[in-house]
Amino acid sequence: QVQLVESGGGLVQAGGSLRLSCEASGSIFSINTMGWYRQAPGKQRELLAVVTSGGSTNYADSVKGRFTISRDNAKNTGYLQMNSLKLEDTAVYYCNADLSLKTHVGLKEFRYWGQGTQVTVSS
Repeated sequence: QVQLVESGGGLVQAGGSLRLSCEASGSIFSINTMGWYRQAPGKQRELLAVVTSGGSTNYADSVKGRFTISRDNAKNTGYLQMNSLKLEDTAVYYCNADLSLKTHVGLKEFRYWGQGTQVTVSS
C-alpha cells in the first residue's frame, strides 16, 4: 500500500525551529515533485514549498528565507526545515508527492497526500 507518512510536528516557542519529515512507502517506481502545504483554522490550504526530482525548489513569500525544503531520494523522504517560527505559522502541515507507480498499463503518476501534522507556535 502506497502512502505518505509525516512526522515532526509539535509545540514550539516563537523563534524556534522544527523539522518535518514525509516518508513515502510502498511499491513506488519514482518520486517526482514533493511539496509542503499548511492549513490554519478557517483558512484555505496554502502551498509553502516544492522540490522537484532534480532538486529545484520554490517557496511561498510567507516562508522564504525561514523554511527550507529538501529530499533524500535514497530514503524516499522529504523534509521541511522550519526556522524562526512565528505565531502565524501555527497550522496543520501536509506533504504531498507525485509518485510514479507501475500499473497494468505501464507507469502512471498519482498525487498522494500525507495525513497532516500539527505545528503549534506559542509566545
